[in-house]
Amino acid sequence: MQRRQFILAAAAGLAVPGLVRAAAADVHGPVRIVVGFAPGGGTDVLARVIGQKLGAMWNTSVLVENKPGATGAIAAAYVAKQPPDGTTLLMAHVNSHAIAPALLDVKYDPRTDFSPISMVGVTPNMLTCRPEQKVRTVSEIVALCRQKPGKISFGSSGIGSAQHLALEMFRMQAKIDVVHVPYKGSGPLVADLIGGQIDYAFDTMTAATPFIQQGKVIAIAQTRLKRAASHPNVPTLAESGFPGLDAASWYGLVGPKGMSPALVQRMNEDVNRVLAMPDVVERLKSFGAEDSGGSSQQFAAFIASESSKWAKVVKDAGVKAEA
Repeated sequence: MQRRQFILAAAAGLAVPGLVRAAAADVHGPVRIVVGFAPGGGTDVLARVIGQKLGAMWNTSVLVENKPGATGAIAAAYVAKQPPDGTTLLMAHVNSHAIAPALLDVKYDPRTDFSPISMVGVTPNMLTCRPEQKVRTVSEIVALCRQKPGKISFGSSGIGSAQHLALEMFRMQAKIDVVHVPYKGSGPLVADLIGGQIDYAFDTMTAATPFIQQGKVIAIAQTRLKRAASHPNVPTLAESGFPGLDAASWYGLVGPKGMSPALVQRMNEDVNRVLAMPDVVERLKSFGAEDSGGSSQQFAAFIASESSKWAKVVKDAGVKAEA
């Protein structure tokens, strides 16, 4: 049955010449995917994986341009002002499109200043510790924090990061007093965790996984409502006494507002084709990224719900941006 469906699909493509490259027909010149973080991070790598495939599909150059700063808000503000012709896209992120607008004086509205194209993936954050740590279950950690209020330290990859706000959600639900230690990224965070300078960490699954595989870091819990397929033995915080706690990182392609609905639709279809390619599926799996693809309308609704959720967390937790 699958072979027959494939043959019918191929025949349909032949019957309409240029169908596979329909999006390229509306885009003149090279396409840029702007990333709000430095090269080498998870957002950058995903943008390059997607961009390479789209370039081949559209028969045009798809370049990744890095504009780091302000947890992705600088890149988002830049893309929001570009012409809506499909030549400049943004690899949107939970920071740029849900957290930063609630924390910083950004020059854009994530809900109205962009044309959502497609979700690329959703990744849990992880609560981790070093192997020497004896207290390593969620219930024991909560008990320890209550026994030693204001003494137990939790690292994150920066004030206002998705990992920091995962900690804040955990702290508020557990009603515990802890010390937050912010770092400038996952690299120094993991180094200090392994070195014993901090007790625990909330880190991205992408960054933590290699150290977990090497036995240098212990995975205690993950922060989505369901367990990631790549870490089936690591419980979620939701099933560890914190129902409803959902603090994920996510990535998705958007363009400036005003893109034609037809162009958005065709780009969405092509991105979904890329996300279904076996090698891309494996790459996303290695990042712990799931729930990829879907319609542009679904992605728009997701951005709106995430904006509301994280604005409430920032307000309730009293999180302030660094001076």
